[in-house]
Amino acid sequence: MQLVIDRLWDASPAAPSEQTTLDLRARAGALEIAVDAPYHGDPPPPSPAGSTPGLWNFEVVELFLHAPGDRYLELEFGPHGHSLALQLHGVRNVVATVQIELHVDPPANGRWRGRAVVSPDLLPPGLARCNAHAIHGQGEARRYLSALPAAGARPDFHRPDVTMPLDPALLRELSLRT
Repeated sequence: MQLVIDRLWDASPAAPSEQTTLDLRARAGALEIAVDAPYHGDPPPPSPAGSTPGLWNFEVVELFLHAPGDRYLELEFGPHGHSLALQLHGVRNVVATVQIELHVDPPANGRWRGRAVVSPDLLPPGLARCNAHAIHGQGEARRYLSALPAAGARPDFHRPDVTMPLDPALLRELSLRT
């Protein structure tokens, strides 16, 4: 399944150079996510690559995986190898920070690519829907993009009501392996 982030959070079109794609597939009993995103050159977090609290304050690509009962997994990927994976139950109610595998190629030709692997036991039971986002820039130049925009007074990506169904074939593959 491919998700394309090509709109701003308010549904206006993003610049073609900002387009980000995420490819989701079941592989070896896990969810594999391939990221292909523009590299904007924002400063990296001041911590080593790996799990990074507050990664949403930096250049990042996000994937929200939703299940019934307001359970969801928020996955964040940065171009310098930083990541964040949060299990939530209720909007913005973090119940656990979990570890995922993220491999990032050095930025080249104005883009960065990464691959994340999410163990099936980290996925919320009944996984069914998703949305994806990208954030870059600083201060007044900060840009918030979405695959499925939510609109509203300001960017808000914690919107279980603004999601799209995951591909049934992907869900079948994941359920066969969990």
